[in-house]
Amino acid sequence: MTLIGTVVMLAAILGLFYLVREKGGHTSSALWIPVLWLIVVGSRPVSIWLNLNRNVTLETQYTEGSPVDAAYYGLLILAGAFVLNRRWRETRQFLQSNLPILLFLFYCAVSITWTDDPAIALKRWIKAVGEFVIILVVLTDPTPSLAMKRLFNRVGFVLIPLSVLFIYVYPSMGAFFDPSDNKTIYFGVCTWKNQLGVLCMVCGLGSLWQCIEAYGSRALENRNRPLIAHGAIVVVAAWLMVKCDAMTSFSCYALAGAVMVLTSTGWVKRRSSAVFTIVASATGLALFALFIDSAGTMLQSIGRNSTLTGRTQIWAAVLAQHINPILGTGFESFWMGARMQSVWDLSQVGIEEAHNGYLEFYLNLGWVGIAVLGLLIVSGYRNAASLFRRDPNAGRLRIALFTASLIFNCTEAGFRMMTPIWIAFLLATTAVPQESFAGATARETLPVFGAIPRRQPRILQ
Repeated sequence: MTLIGTVVMLAAILGLFYLVREKGGHTSSALWIPVLWLIVVGSRPVSIWLNLNRNVTLETQYTEGSPVDAAYYGLLILAGAFVLNRRWRETRQFLQSNLPILLFLFYCAVSITWTDDPAIALKRWIKAVGEFVIILVVLTDPTPSLAMKRLFNRVGFVLIPLSVLFIYVYPSMGAFFDPSDNKTIYFGVCTWKNQLGVLCMVCGLGSLWQCIEAYGSRALENRNRPLIAHGAIVVVAAWLMVKCDAMTSFSCYALAGAVMVLTSTGWVKRRSSAVFTIVASATGLALFALFIDSAGTMLQSIGRNSTLTGRTQIWAAVLAQHINPILGTGFESFWMGARMQSVWDLSQVGIEEAHNGYLEFYLNLGWVGIAVLGLLIVSGYRNAASLFRRDPNAGRLRIALFTASLIFNCTEAGFRMMTPIWIAFLLATTAVPQESFAGATARETLPVFGAIPRRQPRILQ
């Protein structure tokens, strides 16, 4: 039975790629660098795939990491840096247009000097720089829009079906029974259910984006093929989020998806100022449900209570720790040593995040870090909105990912390095230089999804 299930799922994966194949579409082979990065970040570290962490405690695994994982990411960072060096003209334009991100990375580097363990913080900072490198590898591709599609396809078409395979065919790899809650926890290719939810949310939004584009391209032949492929991912991603009880990701998926659909309407395209109202309304609805709705009606509708599944207890525990409120504990350094054990004693054993991205930023980088984050959010929205005015299709994805990031971080620590939602946030907020946009638009003349447009009648001069 397992063999049959495996063969069927592999055939389904190949079928998805067949349905979205492009005729004549070319991207750089360097795109495999971000694909390999995101496949591991979105699922399990290489050391866990190879089963090398069998006798390592949670604390040691979090603080020290694995040499195998370090080597894997290090090679991808070096490869990405080599690619950007060869594309230096385009890379320089992106760097000049994204000073807030460079300021953030600079402040994180400075904060290493007051961390408990500068060596560990430095390794994490290098990975944070690496994430920006892989974003630039995608955006500086000769055909960035096609590169973006292939990035989502290669990651989503592999990890989403494999999660279904692990849950149903190889349950020892994709699920476990929790005797304390007397229920089965599903996590697919990931290591925990919330991580599977984030993976499904990001990949699902990428497929929804391509569904909307294919649906709007009515003049092109064979547009039903990508509609079927991406429609399947949109549905399966939503189903997996419900299956694994990742309600934060599911709620963000629904709200960000609604934002994407609304921004695809002709009315919004003609009135780009309405984008802010749509994003603000979606974010405001989430904030009302989480922090203002005293009756908790909206939370109860998705199976949550006023404590947000114990998150309020975690927030109280981390705020009880002694830190420098101005500068924080240093880049990615709060969850170390005595502080980690103290939080476990006051809340839940085994947690490694504050379950709030803004609070996590404060714990690590203080109020200065919060100010830098605010700059990233404000400038990031302006970048996404500016791109939407120039290219509604590309900007629509950025707006949706931006909205999902803002909402997700209210109850999860998404503003952390090495997570799919942080990569999505960087992708959404990175500014695209006008010169680079004009050049890419001129190069990307092939039809959507490789479909061949119907021949137009020739006009005699």
